[in-house]
Amino acid sequence: MEAVAALPKYNLSGEEEKKLILREYRSLLRLVKTRLKPGDKKLLRIAFEMAADAHATMRRKSSEPYILHPIAVAKICVEEIGLGIRSTICALLHDTVEDTDVTLDDIKREFGEEITRIVDGLTKIDNIIDVNASKQAENFKKILLTLTDDPRVILIKLADRLHNMRTLDVMKREKQLKIASETIFIYSPLAHRMGLYNIKTELEDLSMKYMEPETYRDIAKKLSETKKDRTRYINDFIRPIKEKIEQANIKGEIYGRPKSIHSIWNKMKKKGVGFEEVYDLFAIRVILDAAPEKEKEECWKIYSLVTDEYSPSPERLRDWLSNPKANGYEALHTTVMGPQGKWVEVQIRSQRMNEIAEKGLAAHWKYKDGTHDESRFDKWFHQIREVISHQETDGVDFLHDFKTSFLAEEIYVYTPKGDVKMLPVGSTALDFAFSIHSAIGIKTIGAKVNHKLVPISHKLQSGDQVEIITSNKQKASEDWLGFVVTSKAKGRIRDALREEKRTIADEGKYLLQRKLEGMGASLSQHNLDELTQWYKSGSSLDLLYLIAVKTIDLKDLRLFKVVGDKIEAPKPVKPAASTQDKSDIVPHHLLPKKDTELIIFGERSDKVVYNLANCCKPIPGDDVFGFVTTGKGLTIHRTNCPNAAKLLASYGHRVVKTKWAKNKEISFLTGIKIVGLDDVGVVSKITNLISGELKINISALTIEAKDGLFMGNIHLYVRDKEELERLVQALLELPGVESVERYDMEDIPG
Repeated sequence: MEAVAALPKYNLSGEEEKKLILREYRSLLRLVKTRLKPGDKKLLRIAFEMAADAHATMRRKSSEPYILHPIAVAKICVEEIGLGIRSTICALLHDTVEDTDVTLDDIKREFGEEITRIVDGLTKIDNIIDVNASKQAENFKKILLTLTDDPRVILIKLADRLHNMRTLDVMKREKQLKIASETIFIYSPLAHRMGLYNIKTELEDLSMKYMEPETYRDIAKKLSETKKDRTRYINDFIRPIKEKIEQANIKGEIYGRPKSIHSIWNKMKKKGVGFEEVYDLFAIRVILDAAPEKEKEECWKIYSLVTDEYSPSPERLRDWLSNPKANGYEALHTTVMGPQGKWVEVQIRSQRMNEIAEKGLAAHWKYKDGTHDESRFDKWFHQIREVISHQETDGVDFLHDFKTSFLAEEIYVYTPKGDVKMLPVGSTALDFAFSIHSAIGIKTIGAKVNHKLVPISHKLQSGDQVEIITSNKQKASEDWLGFVVTSKAKGRIRDALREEKRTIADEGKYLLQRKLEGMGASLSQHNLDELTQWYKSGSSLDLLYLIAVKTIDLKDLRLFKVVGDKIEAPKPVKPAASTQDKSDIVPHHLLPKKDTELIIFGERSDKVVYNLANCCKPIPGDDVFGFVTTGKGLTIHRTNCPNAAKLLASYGHRVVKTKWAKNKEISFLTGIKIVGLDDVGVVSKITNLISGELKINISALTIEAKDGLFMGNIHLYVRDKEELERLVQALLELPGVESVERYDMEDIPG
């Protein structure tokens, strides 16, 4: 689905436009030239002409002809993902069925079954956008099933998403936020899992550009300013290693590349440091020209040469030569102490490994005659298919489970016999048990990890050897859902709990039937519905279960009237439990019209009930959005709130465009963390500055001193972001103060 173009609006004559389109198409032909077989060029031409005719009257936001978008997507497929001719044809046609009069039958007639199936899969993906969350998840399941049949659907979709992200500039702000959130939540992890590291990195950076524009610009500016120093440092670091490689007669190249803005920002947040303190702003990469049978040996030789020159950090060695990642990534990573006391990451791999790192799944998958080799991807696809076929969870839970189970980094653990199992980071002994077999998982009572007894909730580390202990008396527990992370474990536990609930509910059914028959009524569906509504049980299964476990004692049955064999609830009926809480809905007349902005603390603000989210405590000046929340009406979140990506990606239809009106009369609670050297009078200096000089009201203050440092948490009321920034700057100028940061993820009471 097309997003928007970044090019400025322009006016070309019809003839100039034709030349531009033809130039782009010829550029695509040059990229696929080496892959063309007899008849391919003709098929490409038919696809191009079909797409160009279908999109002839359509324009992008920049006024450029729409056909330039599918051509650009096709070029990404060939050049950056490494796909072949059939994928190129599909990329050219990917928007035709949804947006034009071209039908799947038309495509089938010209190109056959295979290309039609892929275009159909791409059309289904586009239909995900702008629907309610549960429908969105159902569609996502369909996509994943398509993925397991033919991964080219997802690879082409990633190319489409990348081009849309590259050209998102003139889209409206709320659309930028929704598309960027969806990208960071699902598409970027999917690109990572497909082994497309360059695309994953660019999607992350582009998402950050729209979700956290100030931070993005700030880091980009600092990277630009320090480029010369970094280049000099990289050259100094590389020089002695290069000489050693040449002396050892090993063929290969060595170079440095900067880390992405998004990964630098993640490190800054994770370690609580500023840009200047992030040591590994770049990685050194060594690419070997080695025969397949010599690759591992020569990678370890390079490792030896590097660590002879620079001291390694033992805990930072990553051996993905012996155990490649699930997405096929193979390499040796180490972190060494370079000149000037700086840690530097070194990545060592062969040219073949590098191609897999750049092109991921496409480098693995063989499309000749529709066949493919057995690979780790096949196992991954099999796991996805197995989970989806058993999946009965709520839509949003499904999206979350899929993300944690299939898009996370993986660890390698061993069975007692030495077989390797790959699991997502954070997996427990119970996840491991379910990965062996569902029947084993359900009976698990404990485990031995590296021969030591541990509970089933024990989190596993890469390299652990795990032995599962079972008992036939064990039963699944609701608590298990709180610590397992894999979709398979969650799905099987829910199935077991449902089955147990049904068994217990049978007892409740027998008790209810006796009571009703004693009143002269029957156990009909009408009577079950009437009682389910009266007791607000959610479903008849829940009703019967609650009767069986004595939570409902049926004493209210004497209030019911019996007519024939039917019962009637007394009037007024207690309000029925609804599947959708009415507080989830803000009345239409209170919300702004579509495409208008809701101004909070302005003239219209008194007409809309809203509250400020506790998870991010927004203040005027923050970039914010409104979100219709169950039970609370409208809640205002910062766009860089830790929950923003999930909310915007999963519930886009409930997002309301929001901005602040100028209002200097109201103050807002926020919080700052302050760290510095412990000294006499430090507390009074801080409080004098805040309350005395700046006249800012302090709500709460705690300061702890330890080992010569003090750490303070201060809750205070500010009028807007500007006032907070002035305060932070003033505090940083106090003698001994090292860092001042705003609370980001903590719930500030207030």
